Amino acid sequence: MATDLRSLGWDDTFAAAYARHDRTDQRPGRVTRADRGVCTVLTAAGTVRASVSGGLLGAAAEDPVALPCAGDWVVVRTWPDDRLTAEAVLPRRTAIVRRTAGKESYGQVLAANLDTAAVVEPMDPEPDLARIERLLSLAWESGAPPLVVLTKADLAADPAAVADQVAEVAPGAPVYAVSARTGDGLDRLRPLVAPGWTLGLLGRSGVGKSTLVNAIAGATVMATRALRADGKGRHTTTHRALVPLPGGGAVLDTPGIRAVGLLDSEGGLERTFADVAEFAVDCRFRDCSHTGEPGCAVQAALESGDLTPRRMESWRKLQREIAYELRRRDARLAAVERDRWKRIHKEMRQRGIRN
Repeated sequence: MATDLRSLGWDDTFAAAYARHDRTDQRPGRVTRADRGVCTVLTAAGTVRASVSGGLLGAAAEDPVALPCAGDWVVVRTWPDDRLTAEAVLPRRTAIVRRTAGKESYGQVLAANLDTAAVVEPMDPEPDLARIERLLSLAWESGAPPLVVLTKADLAADPAAVADQVAEVAPGAPVYAVSARTGDGLDRLRPLVAPGWTLGLLGRSGVGKSTLVNAIAGATVMATRALRADGKGRHTTTHRALVPLPGGGAVLDTPGIRAVGLLDSEGGLERTFADVAEFAVDCRFRDCSHTGEPGCAVQAALESGDLTPRRMESWRKLQREIAYELRRRDARLAAVERDRWKRIHKEMRQRGIRN
């Protein structure tokens, strides 16, 4: 079935990036799902399955971020034997990148080309503020404007009070309380999935992301499962998936995220903890560590109650994590450079060339 690419976000900027790839055996498309070495891609002619090209696999061996992911615009090539390959990934406008679980500091792209990144957290049980702060840091760093969606508002005694509490840890990001069951609050989300727009959903399993997608779409476009006996949600989505909506636009749902490692989110962290950054401006010393220096405005805010110990500890924890990842990345890059020079010197010796 034919697809209107503009309803999925194709515009003049992506068209200009694709121009150098434009030839009779190639076409653009948007990735709806990426598996091991294979992508499901929506093209103007319909949905296809394309293998990842050798060139992209080679680039991914150096940096996994080069692999196509859900939301990417890719160049699909048709070969004489009718094989299809994803030959290139067009430049990403925005990207949600988390740290991989391996020993080396690499990134993994969870979603690309989002127009809005929504951190989804349930009101029942009470929202986990530290998790919201972590996901907001990831969302701010992506380049997509973030917001917080609090689901299951119908189960909260005072949804407005809960939303106000969450707003205190989400400076600069709107906070919406919604209920997929009653429909309350959904009208504020629907404009975010107008034709040409993509809304990304980030959150753990059981927060109601798939149910929320169906409620926004007004149709069952994603499978859902009943609550467990203890009232908690079940894991439904097992892969990152871009879901086109019947009226145009798309939602990108991610699998339940149990742990999100921050890779290099200093800018995102500063936006998430803008209140801490504002206090720090008034510290006596520019290099204040906020641990005991005289004239520390952050410590003064803690003592006055303007800044909570929980908020401060969350900021410190994420700062330490990012600093650690930056050190690991620098060590990995230094090792790569050493290996490169070893190869150069070996080749020089084999050719009889002296330094």
